[in-house]
Amino acid sequence: MKIPSNITTLIAGILLTLVSLWFGQNHGLLPIAATEDAVRIDGLFNAMMTVSVGLFLLVQGVIVFAAIRFRRRPGDTTDGPPIEGNIPLEILWTAIPAVIVLVISIYSFDVYKDMGGFDPEAGSDHHGVRVEQTTAKKSMPGAAIAATLSDESSLPAAHHPDGMPVAAGVGAPPEMEDQPAALTVDVTGIQYAWLFSYPGTNITAGELHVPVGKEVKLRIMANDVLHAFWVPEFRLKQDAIPGRQTELRFVATRVGDYPLICAELCGPYHGAMKSRVFVDSPEDYEAWIQAQLPAPEAQTAAAFVPASDRTPDEFLAPYVEAMGIDSEAIAQMHAHHHSAS
Repeated sequence: MKIPSNITTLIAGILLTLVSLWFGQNHGLLPIAATEDAVRIDGLFNAMMTVSVGLFLLVQGVIVFAAIRFRRRPGDTTDGPPIEGNIPLEILWTAIPAVIVLVISIYSFDVYKDMGGFDPEAGSDHHGVRVEQTTAKKSMPGAAIAATLSDESSLPAAHHPDGMPVAAGVGAPPEMEDQPAALTVDVTGIQYAWLFSYPGTNITAGELHVPVGKEVKLRIMANDVLHAFWVPEFRLKQDAIPGRQTELRFVATRVGDYPLICAELCGPYHGAMKSRVFVDSPEDYEAWIQAQLPAPEAQTAAAFVPASDRTPDEFLAPYVEAMGIDSEAIAQMHAHHHSAS
């Protein structure tokens, strides 16, 4: 019994859809997701992978089928039929990709907006890039493409309250724009290292430590040339621009340490510009902070006692400890000295 062609086409379409959906969700091409934004990015990537696999299998399947079904048979020396065109088919294979591109564009726009990116409903400059005003909210939604604008006159006169010109960035999601971040860290890119300063403390480190589950705000700039702050597990990348500050906000969801890579060619040793981002539990983060803090000057001053006011035991205590002499040996020495005298 011969199966009707429309039934065969339906079965092939169902199989194609199932294979595309399965591979789109199980491709294993991405590293672990360690932030809330990573989940949004992964959803978009999986959707594009599903569509891509479906189109690939469809196109390649048609090519293989045509190569086998319409191949020239032995002894056949005739010409093929003079097919010049098929308007309905051309409309179909033009309309379907156009619809797919439109849907993915809307989806990606929605994801970027949820991450605190481009917001057409907010105030923007003539480039369509929202910037932070000195009297406005401190969030920084905007488009990362602003990092490519090198003409200072082409950018709006927006500045951070400390005087630093503000470029665009990925700020807080719309529902969190009015809420300050739990932790703010100043990030500086130099050839060829990353420096992290924690405002309100004297801590400056070559690695980034953040608490899990807390919103972190990075204020990023460069001292020399363009750099790019990129953590693959966070699915976030932001340019570091000399003389301008960009912003990046995220909430880490997974404890661990992750590679930080410069994703902008910044010189001959660009490949060596790496660091680590440590996502700590609240307890481990506080322990790290305390370990980095210098001893308070007031505490040091309070602990200082002039030598004239200290007993011999108090004066010798640091030296005794450094030489590894225990208290029993000191007691025996005292006893021997008094008996000899």
